[in-house]
Order: sequence, then C-alpha cells, then structure tokens
Amino acid sequence: MIPFPTALPVRTLLLAASLLLAAPSTGAASSALPLGEPVGEFTALDENGDEHRLSQYRGKTVVLEWTNPDCPYVQRHYRSGTMKKLAARYGTQGVVWLAVNSTHYNKPEQTREWRRSEGFEYVTLQDPEGTLGRRFGARTTPHMFVIDGKGVLRYAGAIDDDPRGRNDDPRNYVDAGLTSLLRGATVDPSTSKPYGCSVKYR
Repeated sequence: MIPFPTALPVRTLLLAASLLLAAPSTGAASSALPLGEPVGEFTALDENGDEHRLSQYRGKTVVLEWTNPDCPYVQRHYRSGTMKKLAARYGTQGVVWLAVNSTHYNKPEQTREWRRSEGFEYVTLQDPEGTLGRRFGARTTPHMFVIDGKGVLRYAGAIDDDPRGRNDDPRNYVDAGLTSLLRGATVDPSTSKPYGCSVKYR
C-alpha cells in the first residue's frame, strides 16, 4: 500500500497562501463604466457612518482608491506613503480622495483602526456588499479611478507601472492624470492594467 503523504509544514502552507493572496491580476484593464462617460450618482457611507454622494463633489476631481489592509500590495504602498502623499498634495488643489473597501468581511471599526495606524486623513467608503465595486468593475486592491468635476470617468487602472515595487522611480499614472486634469489637458494614458490582490467580494 502506498503511504498517504504526511501533512505539509505549516510554513509551506502559509507561504502558498500568501502567494495566492498577492498574485497580480492577469486580466486586461477593465471598467464596468465606460471611460469618457459620466459615472452617474452613487451614495455610500464611510467608516464613521457619514454619507457621501458623488453629486456633493460636483466641480471637483474625485479619486476612488479600492483598498484592503490585508493585501500585501496595499500594505507596501501604505508603507511608502504612495496614496497618503498624493491625497495630501492634490487635496490642497481641491481634489477629493476617497478609499473604498469592498472586502465582504471588513467592518467600520477595522477601517477606523487602519486609518489611525497609517495616519491618513481621507475616509474609506464601506462597500461590504460589493455594490459600488461591481458597478465600477474594481478588480484589485489597489484599483484606481479618477472622475473629473463633471462626473466623467477619466482614468481607470493601476496606481503606477511597478507591480513588484522594484523601481525606485515608478511612473505614477494617477499623479500624471491628476496633473493633466488640473491643467485642462487630456489624461494619457486613460487606462492601464490594474495589479494587486483580488477584491474579496462576497
């Protein structure tokens, strides 16, 4: 009789799990909403229970950042301050930065703790049912969307061109897109392939 293989070491199982969690998206860039078209109204509550509507930000550029504190890609960007620095810099120019968490098991209190530990100022829209995420076609954390002051989707995709974090000076697509919008120029590129962990929809 062939003996049944012994259980894999815990360390091996943990490593395999972490690699699956952190595997980059392999699909093409996509958005459920067409680029260059109005995204329409949406409403969501943040971690403090405050309501946010897209229409309340009319006239301002809005950045939506899909996030999940459990994701190694998100953790890397927060260690380096990628989102925090951009939100602070462009916030002085009237840009509204909103994170969105569509992780089905996330709770508002977890978001509040994450915000305190990382020290960022912007709120996180709570989307445990995945309604907002599916509407936008958010696939990864992070996955970025930029909406202009008229409510038109101008960018959808990755935060930058450095999925593995090996480039000392990556091209930040959101930074470039916001600069173009504030100058009245066309966002180029308007889309890119998102990377990160899959959004943990229910």
